[in-house]
Amino acid sequence: MTGTPLAAAAIAQLEAEGVDTVIGTVVNPAGLTLAKTVPIRRTNAFADPGLGASPSWHVFAIDQTGIAFTPTVGVVGDQRLRLDLSALRMIGDGLAWAPAGFFEQNGAPVPACARGTLGRIQDALRAAGIEAAVGHEIEFLLVAPDGGRLPSTLWAQYGLAGVLEHEAFVRDVIGSATTAGVPIEQFHPEYGANQFELSLAPQPPVAAADQLVLMRLIVGRAARRHGLRVSLSPAPFAGSVGSGAHQHFSLTRFEGEPEGPLFSDGTGAQGMTAAGESAVAGVLRGVPDAQGILCGSIVSGLRMLPGNWSGAYVCWGTENREAAVRFIKGGPGNPRGANVEVKVIDPSANPYLASAAILGLALDGIRRGATLPPETTVDPALLSDADRNRAGTVLLPADQSAAIAALDDSALLRDILGDPAVDMVVAVRRLERERYGNLAAEQLADKFRMAWSV
Repeated sequence: MTGTPLAAAAIAQLEAEGVDTVIGTVVNPAGLTLAKTVPIRRTNAFADPGLGASPSWHVFAIDQTGIAFTPTVGVVGDQRLRLDLSALRMIGDGLAWAPAGFFEQNGAPVPACARGTLGRIQDALRAAGIEAAVGHEIEFLLVAPDGGRLPSTLWAQYGLAGVLEHEAFVRDVIGSATTAGVPIEQFHPEYGANQFELSLAPQPPVAAADQLVLMRLIVGRAARRHGLRVSLSPAPFAGSVGSGAHQHFSLTRFEGEPEGPLFSDGTGAQGMTAAGESAVAGVLRGVPDAQGILCGSIVSGLRMLPGNWSGAYVCWGTENREAAVRFIKGGPGNPRGANVEVKVIDPSANPYLASAAILGLALDGIRRGATLPPETTVDPALLSDADRNRAGTVLLPADQSAAIAALDDSALLRDILGDPAVDMVVAVRRLERERYGNLAAEQLADKFRMAWSV
């Protein structure tokens, strides 16, 4: 989808408001945000027919040099990046932004396109009479321009000092987000020194992922204006607090019986409907196979450990931050209603593919009538091995090769995402493993601290 072409009057209005350059972004399977820019008067051409891009864009690797060529992606061929003009936003200082997708030269969608993949899942949910809303969280670390640590003398977990130390940056981010029409729900210091978290308002899945990409761009620009940079690595420094990219989702049935939210007003566990229980069960069933999508980078294993609030154990629990799937009940303290948070996702993931995997698994669970296992009401690390075995609670591997193999062999994820998308993720992650699997934790953290930065 490229949206309706901008009329000459609309382009003239953008120019009158100071816009002279349009940025279009895509996110590739390695989680890298890639971009092309055009002068404002070339905006419609960027939308249709689009700008040329080699198929190798899908397999650019995080080491700044690698290309994970596959039997279907090599040096031959060309695709088109096409802006979705319906999502165009002004972001200040003469710039406008819009998300883009991959299309063949004849206009057909490229099956490996992450945004297109999420769009197909969103359409499949609607065809089943279900609307989804996704709310993204962004955790990031402020660092020096060279990626080095910043002073943290005045820092406490969630402390006021962190806000005041970086007050100008915080206010710049909020002001820039307001200009771009991005609703921030909260913005606060996190557990790690110079670490912050942003929560974004829930949106339909594709719009929510677009909003996340735009917010990363806004944060990166603001950091530069204040002589800083942003690390979006899952583990910026070995042995320190990692960063997640948690996704909250809710499901509402608008056709069929019963209509209404699936995670509340029911008679099941924690007020879920039967379909809501099956959706959560579907996500739980698929998380081990989807790990390579959700947190599959060479650095992700440094975060995916018990005690890191990373959801390393595959189980679910109400407000349980050590569970891979955290259930949040609706009520006076949560007026948006009950929702599910998937905690294993980290910033190295492609957010479009991560949402597609999670929502696709939820839909698969509903279709199968999957049975929800018992709730885990304590830190799963405190349970005995026997108790975890009885509950079917498994610890996700910190070893990247195991996550890649599970994804590659998963008929379930291939059915949901399609072979092209899965194959591209497997290719870039295997390249990481082959080149850097022998590095120590400190070396990995140092090398890839800024790999996903914008």
